[in-house]
Amino acid sequence: MRLPRLIGRWRRDRDVQGRTSWAHGRVLASVAVLVAVLLAFPGVVPNTLGNLGSLLETFLPWGGLAVPVLMVLALLRRSAIAMVSLVLPAAVWAGLFGERLLPADQGAAHDLTVLQHNVSDENPDPEGTARTLAQVGADLIALEELMPGALPVYEAVLAPGLPHHAVVGTVGLWSRYPLEDSGPVDIRPADVGGDWSRGLRSTMRTPSGDVAVYVAHLPSVRIRLPDGFDSRWRDESAAALGAAIAAEELDTVVLLGDFNSTLDDRGLAPVTSRLAPAEEGFGFSWPAAFPIARIDHVMTRAAIPVTTWTLPATGSDHLAVAARLER
Repeated sequence: MRLPRLIGRWRRDRDVQGRTSWAHGRVLASVAVLVAVLLAFPGVVPNTLGNLGSLLETFLPWGGLAVPVLMVLALLRRSAIAMVSLVLPAAVWAGLFGERLLPADQGAAHDLTVLQHNVSDENPDPEGTARTLAQVGADLIALEELMPGALPVYEAVLAPGLPHHAVVGTVGLWSRYPLEDSGPVDIRPADVGGDWSRGLRSTMRTPSGDVAVYVAHLPSVRIRLPDGFDSRWRDESAAALGAAIAAEELDTVVLLGDFNSTLDDRGLAPVTSRLAPAEEGFGFSWPAAFPIARIDHVMTRAAIPVTTWTLPATGSDHLAVAARLER
């Protein structure tokens, strides 16, 4: 039975108290409106209590699951007003994320192919991971959680196609084109020990001009009592990274890294306000076994991300993220 006909029948029917389907289910209708508001304006949820606002923003696309749940409840309640109210959150979700369901244009013109991967400090197969990455044929590969014991493996496998590389702490960069002026970017939170080094900046000399390339691995977040969604270190590191990018003198910038959050999270605003993301599709990258969030990113300035995709799982708990860029 079609939905309008079903609602019309409900309108004629009455429950034991003589109420029509438009007279009950108002709580469900109110919840539907609330879901729509939270999807459209997640910033209304403050971070003063357990960083609930950032937590909501991190998993914002999954808020659309409230629509089918509420629809089932509305059907069980035979509530016409609840069913009609579901149009609002469904429309908001479609407006925000519907475009990501469209197929990618893999044939789009591009100048650079870049790849970003947190290879995991517990990866049991670094050689297999390196070979998977090398098969993409990328011009630029950024890696995080590089361990000293695994570094020679990545160097050996990636060198034939990407002869230029730079490593700072646990992050590294491999390039088809020469890399110059490579060095650390200080994104260490104030309370973290001095041997913590997860930021790198290099100048990539391409035939069409210099590109400032940044690699960053922001601190992890934790969900725990009584702090709730604890992202203090991550937010502090994001602020330092944003300041470094703001001070960058080269026009073209490519940032690759594990940000430990989605780009909807307000804690990343110092970075996201200055760069354009490669975010075609949902591209969930973590955890690899069942990805629920895109926390690994490619972002640019003065370059246009034309398509992006994730690679099959490697020995890491993250999926690699690749993107094609046009300058």
